Amino acid sequence: MSLGVSIKFVILLLSFLLLSNVGKSQELVVNYYNQSCPQAEEIIKQQVFSLYQKHGNSAISWIRNLFHDCMVKSCDASLLLEMKNEEGVVISEMKSPRSFGIRNLKYVNKIKQVLENECPNTVSCADIMALAARDAIVLLGGLEMEMKTGRRDSKESYGEMVEEFIPNHNDSLSLVLSRFQDIGIDAEATVALLGAHSIGRVHCVNLVNRLYPTVDPTLDPNHALYLQKRCPNPDPDPKAVQYARNDLESPMVVDNNYYRNVLDHKALLLVDQQLGSSPITLPYVQQMASNNTYFLAQFARALLLLSENNPLTDDQGEIRKDCRRVNK
Repeated sequence: MSLGVSIKFVILLLSFLLLSNVGKSQELVVNYYNQSCPQAEEIIKQQVFSLYQKHGNSAISWIRNLFHDCMVKSCDASLLLEMKNEEGVVISEMKSPRSFGIRNLKYVNKIKQVLENECPNTVSCADIMALAARDAIVLLGGLEMEMKTGRRDSKESYGEMVEEFIPNHNDSLSLVLSRFQDIGIDAEATVALLGAHSIGRVHCVNLVNRLYPTVDPTLDPNHALYLQKRCPNPDPDPKAVQYARNDLESPMVVDNNYYRNVLDHKALLLVDQQLGSSPITLPYVQQMASNNTYFLAQFARALLLLSENNPLTDDQGEIRKDCRRVNK
């Protein structure tokens, strides 16, 4: 091969490589802030622990909030945005019925302020949400995990699209599995992720359909009586403090008791109970019910898959100064 032909080949090869990388985003990486803000992850961990000591339910909120943020298009902190359209109407994912009961979003900005003092305009709200959920899981008995970072924040809210991405607790299991599959979460990981229902509580608004006018026959009769005492009204006030614990034995611990409840017909939500009757999910439920170590490992895997859903990187989005608003 002559020198001229060799040079032309190299030029063509370089051109191809450049073109093939056009549009590709930088992938998330572990320790993304090592150089730009070395204390970022430690600051978040300390803040999450401090909040947990004062408000134990904040740890549960971190996990749910990450789910609601990541399921809707991207892990990009769009859940936090409060925007106004041309008519002055507030656009927010929090206005969706799917967001009913979400709490403690204010703590994201609290942590953001601490990070801004340490490293201005560096750490995204999306990464705060992801890392806070990771650290909260450890406080609730879950496994420590290495989580990638480098997410950027969305410049828009997807308030009108929430129902397209987040299934309802009364939807069919096949639809639920399909929604998770759409973002790369397989059936085994979906079963594990629903194990987050081992902690926290369910408002009566989301329970009464299984209690009135007649009790769901798939619900354990004695447990149904307990739930009717917790939710005596078939039309509960959404603003009232009326709820039942997901797990009466260990309500503040991420563990496999949730799967035992599913098998014993004591799961609260319809989607939970369906896990125990589907040939697709039942084997995973049985294995997780009998092996807490297996469940915790799968839960960690599922959360990491969720946290990496379609992130904004490179020059996409922005690093918000106030997590509730896009930068001016």
